[in-house]
Amino acid sequence: MPPGRRLDPTILREYDIRGTVPATLNADDVRVIGRAFGTIVREADGRTAIVGYDGRLSSPELEAALVEGLAATGVDVTRIGRGPTPMLYFAAHTLEADAGLMVTGSHNPPQYNGIKLVLSGKPFFAADIQRLGARAAKGDFAEGEGRVTGKSVIAAYVARLLQDYRPGRKPPAVAWDAGNGATGEALRLLVRGLPGRHVLLNDVIDGRFPAHHPDPTVEANLEQLKAAVAKEKCDLGIAFDGDGDRIGVVDGKGRVLWGDQLLVILAAEVLEEIPGATVIADVKSSKLFFDEIRRMGGKPMMWKAGHSHIKNKMAETGAPLAGEMSAHIFFKHRYYGYDDALYAAVRLLTALNRAGESLAAIHDRLPKLVNTPELRFDCAEDRKFKVIDEVRKRLAGRKDVTVHDTDGVRVETKDGWWLLRASNTQAVLVARCESETAAGLEQLLGELKAELAKSGVAFPCA
Repeated sequence: MPPGRRLDPTILREYDIRGTVPATLNADDVRVIGRAFGTIVREADGRTAIVGYDGRLSSPELEAALVEGLAATGVDVTRIGRGPTPMLYFAAHTLEADAGLMVTGSHNPPQYNGIKLVLSGKPFFAADIQRLGARAAKGDFAEGEGRVTGKSVIAAYVARLLQDYRPGRKPPAVAWDAGNGATGEALRLLVRGLPGRHVLLNDVIDGRFPAHHPDPTVEANLEQLKAAVAKEKCDLGIAFDGDGDRIGVVDGKGRVLWGDQLLVILAAEVLEEIPGATVIADVKSSKLFFDEIRRMGGKPMMWKAGHSHIKNKMAETGAPLAGEMSAHIFFKHRYYGYDDALYAAVRLLTALNRAGESLAAIHDRLPKLVNTPELRFDCAEDRKFKVIDEVRKRLAGRKDVTVHDTDGVRVETKDGWWLLRASNTQAVLVARCESETAAGLEQLLGELKAELAKSGVAFPCA
């Protein structure tokens, strides 16, 4: 085994390690990543790690290499096998391991794969990942012979999911779409423990994702689920991404509920039990979220986009619930504080049982706002953050707007709000606008376009 290995810098992302197999990420890379991370674990006085993997075709080979690298540093490794990423988080927490590593490409196309990492119960991301890359290149690794054992945790994981289900008067009819992702086996076990009628789609794990791309935040990927809800006369439909940490939901009328809308529904029970609690949402979230949380007596908090940022802010503030527009939902209330789409689904069904009405009826009552989808457009890596700084400086002197600069610039005006931020993972700028009226939305879009033009950036659409 070579003493060190320079990793392709493109795989060292903000929140995880991710690349295309074998072009930028292969078994030799992962073996060295295991040695580098194992050394970091040892330096933090840790000795144990849990490793899991998703359903991608390349995952078994990469998982074996990762385990080999970890064990070579003297870290004892428990292999939990194939399943969703939240099952890995569950195992790391309940087995009290010093670290957790999940081989997964998340919601990306089949040729992608990567590793999500946890150290001492906290996300390992950003500067940590760059530090790991430097350690891999240097090759200064701890040496040892860690024990490698296997343990199935899927039954315990599903039992824990079911623990927080509360039945209602009428058992629900639910269509579920696992998207051929890593939730398939756990989902089958889950629905056996739930009352009601359940229709399963694409629950056979297949890393080629033959039915559709496993990203439920793209509405086109929910068409099969919508059709099943209509055909089977279901109360709602629930979908998962490739590794089970993001949820997609449609109501009985086939309408999508996005992450911030789901947070509002899920927060009702939490705020009833913990009056005045803080509920966190990312900077892309609708005004609806902030208004509704206040109306229910909670304290809404706007924070940076990115699941690692949200987890850390939850730990810092003690917030019992948080979420993102990208449909990562985090429950500390009765749970462990990480993003688990299967658990969010259980809590959503419980919320509907508690309310005693359909998701469609609740959806109908939510305030109606006009907004753009998330607009993403190319901007050079060495330019994207500079554009945000330029816009922020130009807005600083204006008295007719309120600027939130937690993550990029979110600008509130009399017409609503617009957002411009730099992606942490791609050479991309991200924008979004929201208003109460179509005319107001056009005004906001005009302001956004004008600011971009001043920085020499063309707006992505007409």
